[in-house]
Amino acid sequence: MFIVAGLLYLPFLWTTYLSFTRYRGLGAPEWVGLDNYQALFSDPALLTSLRNTALWVAGTIIVPVGIGLLIAVLTYNMRFGGWFRLPFLIPYAISGVAVGVIWGFILQSGGALTQAMDFVGLPGAESRWLLDAPLNTFVMIGAAAWQASGVNALLFVIGLQSIPKEPLEAARVDGASGWRMFSSILWPMLRPLTTVVVGLSIVASLKTFDVVYIMTQGGPGRSSETLAITMYRETFVQSEYGMGGAVSVFLTVVTLTASIAYLRRQLSERKAL
Repeated sequence: MFIVAGLLYLPFLWTTYLSFTRYRGLGAPEWVGLDNYQALFSDPALLTSLRNTALWVAGTIIVPVGIGLLIAVLTYNMRFGGWFRLPFLIPYAISGVAVGVIWGFILQSGGALTQAMDFVGLPGAESRWLLDAPLNTFVMIGAAAWQASGVNALLFVIGLQSIPKEPLEAARVDGASGWRMFSSILWPMLRPLTTVVVGLSIVASLKTFDVVYIMTQGGPGRSSETLAITMYRETFVQSEYGMGGAVSVFLTVVTLTASIAYLRRQLSERKAL
């Protein structure tokens, strides 16, 4: 247990220490106090990273969780429902790097999507999917949703299968079906699982790195940069380990704050029921 705790906490403590120093990888770190944090919060690019990270959080909750829930509800109790869900599960077996490569090929200027839209005469074929902000962030959220929707559908199907038969049969006897069955019976009983799925999605979206780095590397300029990309750029591209540590600590605080706030809200709502 001490080894695991050491592996988990010692790197964070070292990163926190570096965030108060000026260190470029050679020699001893020089203590500079809060200078890195002052420089971080006075950087206009931080607002862009925060905006893009917020878009990722909102998009990752709405799109893949919503699509996963829709797939689960539509295919639950359907004959051969597992086969209908299978195409949505296959992308989950692909790494984030591969997802970035595939969608980068599709969305690049003059890429597969542009050529297909131009061929059938659809409007918008001239769109610069990966070059214009915030369009580039939106399409990358779509690429990440393509990968994550299937596993969310699988989790929701497991939740649907755990619902007792008696309330469902009683609701059918009372004439409930369709939207009324979903909103009155299925959705309330899925809320504990939905809390887990949304919580995991929030944490994953705050750490988003691979898809963004492969598709745009945070560019053009820094228009599609997220906090994780900012941390990587400062640390491993600029070799500003102190500034990278400051971004890392700030990202950790944001992730913990968002997770605790969401869980506290869910727990208070459950107590109120």
